[in-house]
Amino acid sequence: MQQLNGKIALITGAGRGIGRATAHAFAKEGIHIGLVGRTKSHLNEVANELKDYNINTLVVTADVADQASIQTTTKKIEQTLGPIDILINNAGIGKFGSFMDLSPEDMQNVFNVNVMGMFHATQAVLPSMIERKSGDIINISSTSGLRGTEGSAAYSASKFAVLGMSEALTKEVRKHNIRVQTLTPSTVITDFGGINKMNEEKAAYYMQAEDVAEVIISQLKLNPRMFVKQAELWGTNPQ
Repeated sequence: MQQLNGKIALITGAGRGIGRATAHAFAKEGIHIGLVGRTKSHLNEVANELKDYNINTLVVTADVADQASIQTTTKKIEQTLGPIDILINNAGIGKFGSFMDLSPEDMQNVFNVNVMGMFHATQAVLPSMIERKSGDIINISSTSGLRGTEGSAAYSASKFAVLGMSEALTKEVRKHNIRVQTLTPSTVITDFGGINKMNEEKAAYYMQAEDVAEVIISQLKLNPRMFVKQAELWGTNPQ
């Protein structure tokens, strides 16, 4: 089993949903965290929630779609907390509706965050991981990246791309003892896409962000000699 206490993580999209839940799960394990997102107030709320844990946190506002921004952010985290051991590529957006109602700008915006954002963050942390011959990268895709659904052309296309990039990267960096793992959850109750507007009774049957964070912890704790390349996460009995 890999020990997580004292490791350093960068979480994108850390202010809400899966990112926030993952930050809490990491703090419980003694992982120091660089909290990255676009809305400083959300990040500050998370950092404040983690004050009771014996860890260091750093809040950095950045847009993962901007390569220079995420490169600067990564350097700041490394200078303050230390070399990054764990990258959680969680930041993502969606655009849903009729295919013919999608504009080129809609499609580009989704790809800029969901695909290029992952690309930028991964390129920023990889050199140090390769040098140290160690590291964990977990990419958050979706079941929409496995099966296209009506009204999700832009989102599905981006999440399919996440899976393809992840698989190629996995094969490239294994020789450096770097593990690339991808999660494809089905519906998770978060602010994303207004899913949290379900009534409380119905929402209880769906996956929660904390459930996904629990899977992330379990995968990181696996002995470094092995990893789960891709995990499809389903709610047991959504009503």
